[in-house]
Amino acid sequence: QLQAFGGGLVQAGDSLRLSCAASGRTFSNYSVGWFRQAPGKDREFVAAITWSSARTYYAESVNGRLSISRDNAKNMVYLQINTLKPEDTAVYYCAAGLRVNAWGRLSSYNIWGQGTLVTVSS
Repeated sequence: QLQAFGGGLVQAGDSLRLSCAASGRTFSNYSVGWFRQAPGKDREFVAAITWSSARTYYAESVNGRLSISRDNAKNMVYLQINTLKPEDTAVYYCAAGLRVNAWGRLSSYNIWGQGTLVTVSS
């Protein structure tokens, strides 16, 4: 019901836009978060957006380089990543939740999609 795509192999300094497509239900009333998991590391929060786009949240480690947005008419959520660094290499996942009150907590989201791999070469 959620599918992340848009990853690939890029060079440090490049920009990339990841997309998250929802299907099977209307996601306009869901908040959506992006998480990433680097090899050998735990999955970590990177960004989230409320259902109305009124509020966005970012992890401190990536703040300033990321921008999350959504188009409810298309059931799509986007994550723009600028000035990519090798440490951004990870599988990126999107997730949705109806009542998210802890934006960085994995358990706040009950619908997860398959991730998309982003590899940043130096």
